[in-house]
Amino acid sequence: MERDRALPSQPNNSDPENPKVIEWEDFEEELARLWSLSAALKEAKEKKQSLQQKLEALIQVDAESLSRLNVLDEMREKLEAKKQVMESMSMSSKLAKEDAKKQEDKLSVEVRSLLVAGTALSVARKRLQESNRLFSGEKGYGSLRNLQKRLRTRQQYMISQVSLLYPVKISVGPAQEQELELFPSSSQSGGSPGSKPAHQGSLTILGLHLSMLPFKKMSFFTDKREVQRSATALGYVAHAVSLIASYLNVHLRYRLRLGGSHSYIIDHAPSLEPTSSDLSSNTEISTTKKDVEFPLFLEGQDTTRAAYAVFLLNKDLEQLLNSVGVKSLGPRQILPNLKELLRTIQSADFRNT
Repeated sequence: MERDRALPSQPNNSDPENPKVIEWEDFEEELARLWSLSAALKEAKEKKQSLQQKLEALIQVDAESLSRLNVLDEMREKLEAKKQVMESMSMSSKLAKEDAKKQEDKLSVEVRSLLVAGTALSVARKRLQESNRLFSGEKGYGSLRNLQKRLRTRQQYMISQVSLLYPVKISVGPAQEQELELFPSSSQSGGSPGSKPAHQGSLTILGLHLSMLPFKKMSFFTDKREVQRSATALGYVAHAVSLIASYLNVHLRYRLRLGGSHSYIIDHAPSLEPTSSDLSSNTEISTTKKDVEFPLFLEGQDTTRAAYAVFLLNKDLEQLLNSVGVKSLGPRQILPNLKELLRTIQSADFRNT
């Protein structure tokens, strides 16, 4: 008890200046306690060291795990990117596959069309071969050319007969005026007003001169025989024109009604006729086509109508000249145009267009 009471008065063992004083009797006990404490401390250090090693191992494992997680995240991101690329490629492949399917269907249709066209081409080739065979046969192009040549020869022969029937020649006597200006304002269809034909001198048809003077001015003192001769000459020309047109198969724009020296030429002139409504109103007029005959002679006829008939006859001559590819010599050159027509048809290079 005294010892216990003395302990508080003992100095602190943590104070190096006041070391703890242990009694001898308590030395063994204190030594055992210190030994026990030393063993416990050693055990605690060992546990601490063991725990430190384990903790460092855990820290290293955690660091490695974190590093692996980072690598895994990077690999996951790359995988997502590759997945998106694969999805895009899959979509493009799908679209390409659909487009290829469409192209295949289209190509299939075109192939079928090509097969049909090939079949049609084969049939057409056979027909062409058959046509070529027929074309080169007895009824082919060679025969057609021979027929055309024979037709032209026949036309030339028939028109040569017309030339013999109604010869247009240059008279031996003094030159006379062939044609007169019937319509001074109508000089556009060839030559200038008053132009002369290529042949100098006076042309005759079957020995008759075609004097146009009476058609310009008819008076009491006009020579009746000259009027009759001109009418006869015009009748000859009209008959020759009609024959040539029939031989060349040309439909004349102005038809002829032959009557020798009293022949007529027909013009499809419009005529104005009043309708029933004109009785109450003058606002409506009916226009119809009516054939009007113009005389190719002056006896008992109006000079203007006769001159117009001669003008229309020359138009028929111009039509025939155009049909054989020759230009008219002028609007007032009846006999020169007729002579040129006969000369062209009887030439070697005649082609009936």
